[in-house]
Amino acid sequence: MFYEQRMNAPDSPADLRAEYEDDLRAVVTQHGVDAVADRTDVDRETADALLEGDSPDLTLLEAAQIQALADGEPEPDEMVEIACDHLLLGMTTAVLDVDAVESELAIDMDAKEIQQKIERRAPMSFEEFVHVQYVIADGAP
Repeated sequence: MFYEQRMNAPDSPADLRAEYEDDLRAVVTQHGVDAVADRTDVDRETADALLEGDSPDLTLLEAAQIQALADGEPEPDEMVEIACDHLLLGMTTAVLDVDAVESELAIDMDAKEIQQKIERRAPMSFEEFVHVQYVIADGAP
């Protein structure tokens, strides 16, 4: 699950995202596109795109809302909090600051944005989360 602590990373951020999308796709498959659209902030077209193997634009909260439909999962807000706390913990473990994360990111985000998003003072897209998590997990000892 994307919100769990990562201590290693696959070969690329795209591989990491694909891993998480497989998890989300399984939830959409189990519950159906209509249920996902009715019970989350994710529209039907986005849920359908995910089901068909695409990588639709999602926020971190929307990904958490989908994941929360699975049995035994935390509430979406709690999942986002756990995910961001694990990013901070991972930065500590890997001895990375936001400037170091910024220098390794394959997407355009500055250190201030990274810090605001990790601290949940600004919304984070799922793509941004995956890229930040990838850098942190890749830097872990």
